[in-house]
Amino acid sequence: MKRSLRLEMLQVARLAPKMLGDSAELVRGFLMRQFTSEGGARDRSGRADLYYTIFALAGMQAVEMSNDGFGNDENSARRNALGKFVAAFGEGEGLDFIHLGALARCRAASGVDSESKRLLAHIEEFRTADGGYHEKCGAAHGHAYGCFIALGAYQDLGCEVPDAMRMVQCLKFLETPDGAWGNVRGMRQGTVPATAAAVTLLHQLGVPVNDAVGDWLLAQAHAEGGWLAAPGSPLPDLLSTATALHALSCLDRTLPEAIRERCLDFVDTLWSAEGGFHGHWADDALDAEYTFYGLLALGHLAVQ
Repeated sequence: MKRSLRLEMLQVARLAPKMLGDSAELVRGFLMRQFTSEGGARDRSGRADLYYTIFALAGMQAVEMSNDGFGNDENSARRNALGKFVAAFGEGEGLDFIHLGALARCRAASGVDSESKRLLAHIEEFRTADGGYHEKCGAAHGHAYGCFIALGAYQDLGCEVPDAMRMVQCLKFLETPDGAWGNVRGMRQGTVPATAAAVTLLHQLGVPVNDAVGDWLLAQAHAEGGWLAAPGSPLPDLLSTATALHALSCLDRTLPEAIRERCLDFVDTLWSAEGGFHGHWADDALDAEYTFYGLLALGHLAVQ
């Protein structure tokens, strides 16, 4: 079986119900409520959005343990509405880079069959001269996040990313003096999301990563649990926490028990009885994206 960013994360997130116990049903209910009458999942303003749909689908797949997340025939109407919502975007004409990647992932997660060459051609419009990908068309240098989106899209559409080693070269230029990665060139210190993205990408491409990167990631763990986005950040957040845990798993690094226990406590502080997760301590809203990151974090903590 080929490596896949999406399936690798989903495999881990499916361990989260073990940690949630009876609360898994609350998560399922929350995620089901994210799907609108249009078929897609709502963003923070309440509108159906492809980007949020990928997280709602992945979350449903994690807690339902089924291929599309909807589980049974009672949800056939929702399943059909989702298919129409995704199909309506065609080959991605007019979509920005982030939503092109989301369209590829939604197709894979929802089982929508469609010819992919034109969609991949649109994604290639965002390729940069240094071999990476950038959210803005015509940019000279790639971003770590852009590379992550592009590789995931190619995998979801069952294709190999062209000249993958050029993407590796792009990531080389994003390395920071402290032994991590930044999202853009020239950063003096790394960030956890960019470093986690780079580690995960290199893992997917079969490129070895210096073990010291694991030390750097562990050093960003907050004293009260969770991970900081970067050294000196005021608060830990769930995105950084989930992606750091995923990167450490790619590096085969065992989480020290003290960090694991604090991390479990941190994730618990972001849990809501409504069934979703907040992004950080100052975040009052709930959405499908951070709820999936909560499931991913719990899945990793379940196997430590």
